Amino acid sequence: MGEMMEKSLGAVKISHEVIKRFVKEGDICIDATAGRGNDTAFLCSLVKETGKVLAFDIQKEAVKSTKERLENEGYSQIGEVFCESHENMDKYAGENTVSCITFNLGWLPGGDHSICTRAESTISAIEKGLKLLKSGGIISICIYYGKDNGFSEKDAVIGYLKTIDFRQYSVFLGDFINRPNNPPIVAFVVKNM
Repeated sequence: MGEMMEKSLGAVKISHEVIKRFVKEGDICIDATAGRGNDTAFLCSLVKETGKVLAFDIQKEAVKSTKERLENEGYSQIGEVFCESHENMDKYAGENTVSCITFNLGWLPGGDHSICTRAESTISAIEKGLKLLKSGGIISICIYYGKDNGFSEKDAVIGYLKTIDFRQYSVFLGDFINRPNNPPIVAFVVKNM
């Protein structure tokens, strides 16, 4: 965690530090909200040439941006980007095959804030993701809120996470309690071994 302390501690930095402990070369991973490709490229760097990363976003701008980033970083053979809702990720991966699924809830960085993730499709995607995870796999969720429907999505997702069967999954929720302006919340769901 020494690298993390260089600058202020952020939700994505925490997420990436935890994910590194769960993903190895050759794994299959999913970026459920591709955005600008940050998590997609990060996951590609972990799974390397023998692994696969599937990325989803409903916005053409995000898909284009992510594809360009993968191309620029030499990951275009590892990562595959789909203009598709994360709700449909189960059409692209089999049950018990995925090591990691990442979600960054909210809106596309630098994009239209009126286009954002929604509780219904996010919860549906998490439910499907739970089935896709292999034993010891992880779902990382960074919840950004404060615009448009962000508060209701945050409440709905956290409410849903509380209902996940503790006998099958361990759920952790972290909050920056001393930061102003609705700081992001980080959640992890690990499929028990």
